[in-house]
Amino acid sequence: MFLDYLEIAIKGMKHRKLRSYLTIIGIFIGVTAVVTLISLGQGLQVFIDEQFKKVGGDRILVFPGGKGEAMSSKFSFALAASKLTDSDLKAFRSVRGISYGTGILVSLARIAVKDKTKPSLVFGIPTDKESRNYLKEVDWFAVEKGRYLKEGDRFKAIVGKKTKDKFGEEIKIGDKIYINGYCFEVVGIGKETGHPMHDRKVTIPLKTAREIFKESGYSFLVGRVEKGFEVDNVAKKVEEKLRRRRGVKKGEEDFRVETSQNVVETFRNVLLMVQIVLVGIAAISLFVGGVGIMNTMYTSVLERTREIGVMKAVGAKNRDVLMIFLIESGILGLIG
Repeated sequence: MFLDYLEIAIKGMKHRKLRSYLTIIGIFIGVTAVVTLISLGQGLQVFIDEQFKKVGGDRILVFPGGKGEAMSSKFSFALAASKLTDSDLKAFRSVRGISYGTGILVSLARIAVKDKTKPSLVFGIPTDKESRNYLKEVDWFAVEKGRYLKEGDRFKAIVGKKTKDKFGEEIKIGDKIYINGYCFEVVGIGKETGHPMHDRKVTIPLKTAREIFKESGYSFLVGRVEKGFEVDNVAKKVEEKLRRRRGVKKGEEDFRVETSQNVVETFRNVLLMVQIVLVGIAAISLFVGGVGIMNTMYTSVLERTREIGVMKAVGAKNRDVLMIFLIESGILGLIG
């Protein structure tokens, strides 16, 4: 019996080929839109997770400025008037669960290459063995060519992979660049990170940075959480420790503690909202395709009134007629 229904449904579709094709295309577009946008959203989420794995999910960063302080530009933490101190770094390192911590100084400086001068971020990083081994693992400071900064280096620099885009020419190992008038030798080329700020920055020894920028503090602190400790719990302990050291109440902090997980969660929440909107838009296409099937079947019933009458005259029941049209619509939807 089912094969008879199927045969009649297929014959009906063959008699109305153009309408059947258009209905299938409508369903196809709707389903494709939904699947594509969901896949795009999931792909972006995987990409974001991978990028933050490079930075390190076990890292905690401390910045000067309260939580409500807006990061108005990519240079905000470099231009911030307040800095973190050696005492802050000592308190940070003393928190149980922090296996290593260091401070980094960032400043906006004039970089001169031959006859061209451009503003750029300069990162001053510690060059002791422990810091060197740790920071080399951080994607921001990885070196692709040349060598890393080492103890005893003074006027040596590592330039970002895309610093040449700023100056319109290649910068090679051994070249001379000038930072605020001080001559530096390029000893390394940074690995490309995909982040414009880090791909165009210049990295120099911390002691030298303090000397030429006349700064004694840090622009931010970075630390690694020991295995076996929850990053969020350690971050809370860091907040408590720094509040006590700086003599501020909860909610009135003049610093902020961030983790990779916090940032990932923020991105995920934003991405989820974007996905919902995109899938909603795509679902409209799918709905239109469904309406197309309903319209096709309704028109088909009107056109085949005489055929339905003949079927009922020879003993077909309403259920049999309904089954034929359901099979026809099911085939259209399945193919689409």
